[in-house]
Amino acid sequence: MLFLQHKLLSKEECPKTVVTSCKDCIRTGPFCAWCKKLNFTKQGEPDATRCDTTEALRSRGCENDDIVSPASSYTKLSDRPLSRGSGQNEDPVQLQPQAVRLNLRPGKPVSLRFRFRRVEDYPVDLYYLMDLSYSMKDDLENVKSLGKDLMKALGQITKRARIGFGSFVDKVALPFTNTNPAKVQKPCPEDERVCQPAFGYQHVLSLTDQAEEFNQIVSMQSISGNLDSPEGGLDAIMQAAVCGNKIGWGDSTRLLVFATDDGFHMAGDGKLAAILEPNDGQCHLDKSIYSKSSEMDYPSVGQLAQKLAENNIQPIFAVTQNVAPVYQLKEMIPKSEVGVLSKNSDNVVRLIETAYKVNLSSNVIVTHENLPEDIKVTYTSNCENGGVPGPRGVCNNVGIGKEVEFVVTVTADKCTKEQSFQIGPLGFREKMNITVVTECECVCRDPLNKNDPACGGQGQVTCGTCVCNKDFVGQRCECRMGDKNERDLREACRFNNGSVCSNLGDCVCGLCQCHAGEDGRNIYGRFCECDDRSCPLHHNRLCGGNGKCDCGKCLCHQGYDGEACDCKKSDEACRKGTSVCSGRGNCTCNICHCLPGYKRPFCEECPGCPSPCGKIACVECLGFNSGPLKENCNSMCSKVKHKVVEALTDKKPCRWKRSDNCWMIYSVKELDGIDNYDVTIQKKLECPKPPDLAAIIGGSFAGVALIGLLLLLILKGIIHMKDLKEFRRFENEKKKAKWTNADNPLFKTATTTVQNPNFSGD
Repeated sequence: MLFLQHKLLSKEECPKTVVTSCKDCIRTGPFCAWCKKLNFTKQGEPDATRCDTTEALRSRGCENDDIVSPASSYTKLSDRPLSRGSGQNEDPVQLQPQAVRLNLRPGKPVSLRFRFRRVEDYPVDLYYLMDLSYSMKDDLENVKSLGKDLMKALGQITKRARIGFGSFVDKVALPFTNTNPAKVQKPCPEDERVCQPAFGYQHVLSLTDQAEEFNQIVSMQSISGNLDSPEGGLDAIMQAAVCGNKIGWGDSTRLLVFATDDGFHMAGDGKLAAILEPNDGQCHLDKSIYSKSSEMDYPSVGQLAQKLAENNIQPIFAVTQNVAPVYQLKEMIPKSEVGVLSKNSDNVVRLIETAYKVNLSSNVIVTHENLPEDIKVTYTSNCENGGVPGPRGVCNNVGIGKEVEFVVTVTADKCTKEQSFQIGPLGFREKMNITVVTECECVCRDPLNKNDPACGGQGQVTCGTCVCNKDFVGQRCECRMGDKNERDLREACRFNNGSVCSNLGDCVCGLCQCHAGEDGRNIYGRFCECDDRSCPLHHNRLCGGNGKCDCGKCLCHQGYDGEACDCKKSDEACRKGTSVCSGRGNCTCNICHCLPGYKRPFCEECPGCPSPCGKIACVECLGFNSGPLKENCNSMCSKVKHKVVEALTDKKPCRWKRSDNCWMIYSVKELDGIDNYDVTIQKKLECPKPPDLAAIIGGSFAGVALIGLLLLLILKGIIHMKDLKEFRRFENEKKKAKWTNADNPLFKTATTTVQNPNFSGD
């Protein structure tokens, strides 16, 4: 146990009040101490003088060993060292310590150191939530081929990345959506051929590591529409956050990318459509559709922030420039980022990568959950500007493998019962559990002697004062009740220096004789301070009709318990079969109080817990006698029952790729209790077929031959076309030519004609 120093106030004081015991003293103030020295007070001096500051008691002769003053301290219950390797380890440790017990003196703070270091290759789950209103038509086309790019970008961050997809528009109710039946079926413009019916939110694809599956499923999506500009995005984010078992969130860094080009409706807007029931923050996915969209109002931003924090989800608002200021919600959602989309969302991968690497993953914000009302917590850190105490611890630019340290200061305002709360970095499932116990009792270690001589043989010494036996009073138990005078006897009938017999009785020989109540109630008690009516009511019945009222306290009948006997001692409603609360909770008042994460009524489901498919090492060693647990499989996997079958009948079995690229196929069922599982393993591994070399070589030769033949045919065709073109041109020129009847001057005919000049035709 480590005792820590605290800064003293400028002046330590102990208030002067009515104090009769050590317990009263230490509850008076943080600097009050009690002197348990037996003869510290003089005869007739009140015991209140034993209560003062430590320095004042020392000055009056009280030794250090006789001063009772509980201090605040803490004990580490779990202190596993931080992991230095890869996040692929089965259980990486990123914060230290993991569990602490605080012993707090009210008003006296205690400080403890809290260390955090991000491991490399920590799993990342990314759920893409897209607005499918008609204005996002161009964006949808780009998103349809986004899977490979997203997985490639996430692959630079971790080798264990998964992506999922969901979409939203708005509530199918006026004035948000046209409720004409034809318009509900086709809310898009008339000339739009592909349009899906109006809807609020639908979960399309659970988280998967298959980029092709993402592209295939998202490519089947089509645009829809609504009437007004703000969309129902908060409904969608709420369902994606609380429906963890359906979305498939794992033990990982959880990112939710919210893509839209418009603002959002918030709590109260549902009144416009006569939707008055507040959002209950519960999962209502029926066949992947938000079934309460038209019955419940939108959630508030504060309600959404709470659910995101509870489920360790970090939103990235990928929005257009015109609405970016609307989504600046860091004050309410500290682990959120806003990125500006281009007009057709072609920059979304770069936007997500920047938001995660530069801001979300590098900024560590430590805060608390489930903080009890009377406990206060402040933080400082060894980071820049971390020396000023604040309600959160913040460190920026924290890279992978870099260790940061926070100092957590916890103070209790008053005495309380044992309580617990958690401290941890936002966006991570790992938390440090802190159990708080207030130091409000004195531990004086007095001998157990009910007839101590220091008390006249009629009492026991407790922290320096006498607790007298029956019929004896006084500082040293020196007075017997029968030896008192009338005044003393009358004073004996006063309770806490109040009225005699509470004004409800007569004092006779130092004892109260109580009157009868005017309304028929029975008045009784040492000072007539009790009656049989001043008890809690349940369903307007005294002690719920299941008990008897005794001096302000209900004495319950058999089978009932509680302050008002309103708690039935039964586990009938906690049973399912022979199991009570599935072995993961306690049945109190016929209601299961489950372990953290598990849900009522029977503590069967744990939406935020890691998938049981993660029992990979046990499956490999139990089913195939291989893997890292091969040597000590029986001891490490003692809580895992298994059987090997030829083929599985489960519709969605677990699949895991081994180091030899073969897939293990198995199903996991969680049994009653903690970490108890029943595993069914398919005997045959699914291994990829080796490449067919003959087919590859033959295909290559055939391809080369085919390409050569094709080139020859193309060349022949070109030559033929060229010749045909020349021939046609010649024919056209020939038709245009014009020939004359002139003789060839070089040609001489074979006939010669001679004319006789003397010949006359006369």
